[in-house]
Order: sequence, then C-alpha cells, then structure tokens
Amino acid sequence: MDGYEMLCEMAELGFTHVELSHGIRITLVPGIMRAIEEGVIKIGTTHNFCPLPAGVNSAAPNLFEPSATDHREHTQWLRYTKRSVDFAAQLQAKLMVCHLGSVDFFWFDPADKLGKFIQSYRGDAMLEDKTYQAVLAKCMAKMRKKMPPFWERMKKSVTEVSAYAAEKGIKLGFENREKFTELPLDGDYFDFMAALPQDAPFAYWHDTGHADIKEKMGLLNHRQHLEKMAPLLAGFHLHDVNDEGRDHQPVGSGHIDFKMISEFWKPEHLLVLELGPRVEVDDVKRSKGKIEDLLAQSS
Repeated sequence: MDGYEMLCEMAELGFTHVELSHGIRITLVPGIMRAIEEGVIKIGTTHNFCPLPAGVNSAAPNLFEPSATDHREHTQWLRYTKRSVDFAAQLQAKLMVCHLGSVDFFWFDPADKLGKFIQSYRGDAMLEDKTYQAVLAKCMAKMRKKMPPFWERMKKSVTEVSAYAAEKGIKLGFENREKFTELPLDGDYFDFMAALPQDAPFAYWHDTGHADIKEKMGLLNHRQHLEKMAPLLAGFHLHDVNDEGRDHQPVGSGHIDFKMISEFWKPEHLLVLELGPRVEVDDVKRSKGKIEDLLAQSS
C-alpha cells in the first residue's frame, strides 16, 4: 500500500483528519502529498519523526532522543525534529506529537527490576503490597539519582527547537510515556510544562493507554493526573488497554474509563484514535462510533 491508498482507506472509514505517525517511510510521502492535494483527507497531527530518516523502515520515535548526552545524537535529534516540523507545516497540521527522551542505564536498569517484580506478582493487591512499594521507592530513587544530566539536556533541546517550531506555526505536543525510565516523570510533568515560556509553542499531549499503564504501576492516578494537566492539554491519543496490559486496543475492549476521559475534552482539543496495526476494520469503526457517542453526550 502506498501513501495515497493509505489515506484513501482512512477517508473511506469516515475520517476527515488523520495523524501521520512515526512509522511513515519516506517512500510514502509522494502518495500522501497527492492525497492532500486532491482533498482526500486532512492532516490534523503528525508524530516526530515524520517522515522517518532515509533507510529507516519501521516506527522509530526514539531513534534519536532530546535527552541524549552524546552531542552527535543530540545533533541528529535536532536535525530530524526540524525536518519533521517542516513536513508538518507543509501539510498544514496543527500539532506535532513528541517524545522527550529517557534516562539511560548501562547497568542495573531499575525498569528491569520493577518489570520482573510486576510480572512475577500473583494477586490483585500489588499496589497495597509493602514489598512492591519498597521496590518501587528504591527504583524511583535510583531513577532520580541518575536523571539530572538527561533532564537538563532534554530541557536544553526543547529550548533549541522552540523558535523554529514557532516560526513554522507548529505546536509541539509533549506526550506522557508508558516506560518507567522515560521523561518527564509523571509527577514532574506539570511543573516542567508550567515553567516553559507562556508564548512557547508547547502543550501537553495525553495518551490514555500510557496513563493507564502507569496507573497500574502505582505511578499516577489517571483522573487526578488529567485534572492537574487540563490547563495545558492540546489533545489525546485514544486507545484501550486489555487485562494483559497491552495497549493500542479498540476503545471499549479493555478497562479504561473513557466516560471519565471524555469529561476533559474541549472543543479545541485534537482527538486521535491510536489503534494497533492488527486491529480489525470493524473494531476501528466501533471505536470511532464510541468516541463520537461520548462527544455527543458531552456537547
């Protein structure tokens, strides 16, 4: 399937706008441009890096990270982020979703220790388990001890790309992440965003699946997190999480409370269904219908 056929399929499913993800190969671009020029569909959002660097043929949003302390990787992140901003502006997108990097552990990654504990746990009361809370606190302390140089590099990178994005008229949506070592830590998100210049082209982008995964780890309360971040919100990635902890599932097939999520939607927000590639067409349609029903109830 080329880029033109891809967007035609989305239009046939009833979508008027789509997000171009971090899996868009450079070979798809001519067809995408043709579809946009013919008015087949519009681009609401893109996701860094889009299109992918030449030679990269699969989704790679963390190919280069803004938190990288290696100056060569930082240079590449800045280069391809600016190129992605250019592409988003060319498509007249409103926003580009971005990841903000991670803390790199060469040895003794606390995420591995935490993950092994969670996978081996038997029972339904893990978050109340004193042993788990002790493991979580130890892993968090290790994360915060290692974090400063990566945190400072990330903030510097964000500052470096700010003027360029503003010049191109593209807002950058900083997405909450699902992995333990990714930045910012959820408890730091509001203070980080609030400290950015008010006129900077930045906003918070909320991913429902990622927040749910973090909630199950005891790292946030989904509703409380949304309440705190609401003033900074620009949009949502909407997908469900099943009982096995797999995200990007059809809306309504898992345990996320989308009625609660919909309480935070505003007319200016961008809503994106972010479903896995193996989701059936009928489930895409049902997910779309469920979101439309919630929008109708909240209007």
